[in-house]
Amino acid sequence: MNHIEGDNELPGYTPRAGSSVAPQNALTSGSEHTISLEDSKGHKWLLLSVKSRAPTSEFWPVFCDGDIISGSVALDILKSESCKAIVVTVTAMTTLIGQEGQYFLVIEKELWTPATALPDGSMTEVLDRKEKKKFPLPPSFTERASPAYINYKIRLNQTLTTDFTFVPITKPELPSPMLQKACKENILCVGPEGDPEGWHILPPVTVTGTLFGAKRGNVDFNLSYARGSAIPLWLTFTGTDEQALDLLANPQAIRSDATSEHAGKHTDNFFVRTTTRAVFWPVKDASTAGKRVLRGEVNLKKTFKQSVVFPRFSVRYHLEVHSFEAVGFVHAPHVSAPLLTQPVDVTSFHATGIVMRSFAPPEYAEQIENFDNSVGLLENGNQRFYHHGGLGIS
Repeated sequence: MNHIEGDNELPGYTPRAGSSVAPQNALTSGSEHTISLEDSKGHKWLLLSVKSRAPTSEFWPVFCDGDIISGSVALDILKSESCKAIVVTVTAMTTLIGQEGQYFLVIEKELWTPATALPDGSMTEVLDRKEKKKFPLPPSFTERASPAYINYKIRLNQTLTTDFTFVPITKPELPSPMLQKACKENILCVGPEGDPEGWHILPPVTVTGTLFGAKRGNVDFNLSYARGSAIPLWLTFTGTDEQALDLLANPQAIRSDATSEHAGKHTDNFFVRTTTRAVFWPVKDASTAGKRVLRGEVNLKKTFKQSVVFPRFSVRYHLEVHSFEAVGFVHAPHVSAPLLTQPVDVTSFHATGIVMRSFAPPEYAEQIENFDNSVGLLENGNQRFYHHGGLGIS
């Protein structure tokens, strides 16, 4: 029996500015995935084993940037066979429905020694608009109804092939000291007036309309969301018409959604969908004459795919505030587009040492769960690919 081992290093991933990564080669305890070829009598004569972060061998192998692809190739030949070489190949490609797949990563090595390291490299060179450019390796992506896919494979001598999942380690920047303290002590975070460094404060938006068909009203609202977290929100309304303020600052009148945008190379390979909806509730003792304040949050599920921009493929997220749906209030003029749109990055991991939990009151938390169930996030067939813990926002 011939036994050849290889420790093959996957090219690293250069994170976006503000991201932080785990130490290279810091492979956590996982499992070993084995595939084999059998002869006509059921004898396994060629085996490929790969160690990875996957929790059990039932899942595809999982790797993060900087991990070592460690495994073994075993031959158990019962009769003389000619073999010119044993070659391990790591490949990755983007595939658009109705089009031929395009490779953006091909690493090929002959296993002549007990351990052969694959070349290290943080970038891959891809043809983009007729020009070759370097891009960080994108994450694996497969989702039902998506027009595009990103697949990674390990191939042995063109005979044995296994898919594997690649997860770039991206994290948001650390939030402000006050927000870090709130996360660690499991208490509500301070609003943007008390901790301006901890929030993205977006420009105010003016809403104009008529009240009960009798009078016009103008209300300004300002949306803020916390840095480095699962999007806690802070919504402030200001105006001189107290009736209009009360109508619009009603949690039932507000529709704020997080949307995901999946895009392929052509317009017919592009779709946008609502992935989750924000909930809001009044902040005690914060509302005064001419001012109403609501606290809110957006629930990010672990199955959300991380943001990525790559030739022929991208996944982007936006936080949107849509027209208000308040009894007695009509937008004038009519509003069809979102009142406010803010791009956000979804990362593969929380900020270091920071784990956000929901502070929504029970009745509002139930609204989040009901909406997530009704939207149907097309998770079937995806959960087995991702086993890392949680997501972040930057």
